[in-house]
Amino acid sequence: PKTIAIIPSPAGAAVHDMLRILRARWPLTEVKLLGVRVQGTEAPPEIAGALRYANRYKVADLIITGRGGGSIEDLWAFNDERVARAIYESEIPVIGHEPDVTIADYVADTRASTPSNAAEIAVPDRNDVRARLTALERGMTKTEESRLSALRERLTALERKRVLRDPMAFIADKRLLLDYTQKSLASLAEKQVGERRQRFAALCASLHAMSPLAVLARGYAVARTATGTVLRSADEVTVGETIDVTLGRGSLACTVNETRGENNHGKKL
Repeated sequence: PKTIAIIPSPAGAAVHDMLRILRARWPLTEVKLLGVRVQGTEAPPEIAGALRYANRYKVADLIITGRGGGSIEDLWAFNDERVARAIYESEIPVIGHEPDVTIADYVADTRASTPSNAAEIAVPDRNDVRARLTALERGMTKTEESRLSALRERLTALERKRVLRDPMAFIADKRLLLDYTQKSLASLAEKQVGERRQRFAALCASLHAMSPLAVLARGYAVARTATGTVLRSADEVTVGETIDVTLGRGSLACTVNETRGENNHGKKL
């Protein structure tokens, strides 16, 4: 809390104990004293009024209802319904304390064993905070040192890379790779061309073997009628008809003098 309101008896020793502890533990907190009477018939309305005043004007972030010890009669003001309701209705957190427990302690947000303990609960100990900050500082320093060490190792590894130490060497390597790839592609292309040439030659040989001209070159002839129809049987012409005979080299114009028929076994009919 940045500001603490203490509702005590101004003359009580408990107030001095709380101020001492608050100053020692957390001197950054501002303390406001709302002095009231804590005994007698005037005490309950003064305590309740101080609580309502603190809430109405938002004078603090935390309220401590401090009081000294004493008999139950001395502390009877904190058993008063008006005080209990004012504490219960307070929007600002309230700390009470336990010895000779009163109704006010039951309706408070929390309660301490003594006024000094209430002050200890209200604020952190600056020594604890300093120790925590120191530990956080060390942790952050260690983390940053580890991160810098990792970055330094990475930088060293990059410095050792050949591409950074000798950029032209990297280009030379790529040039060698390009030459190798080019030769590989040329060799592959040449191989494919050779294979296709051989296939082409084989196809040409097959076509040539099936060509009618090749058949004629082996001594066969093709006879055609005057209209160009290929003769397959002697019955397709008559005696005296002119036919054309194509040889392996050249052709003959012939006149049919006689027709002879044969069966499938080569015998004359």
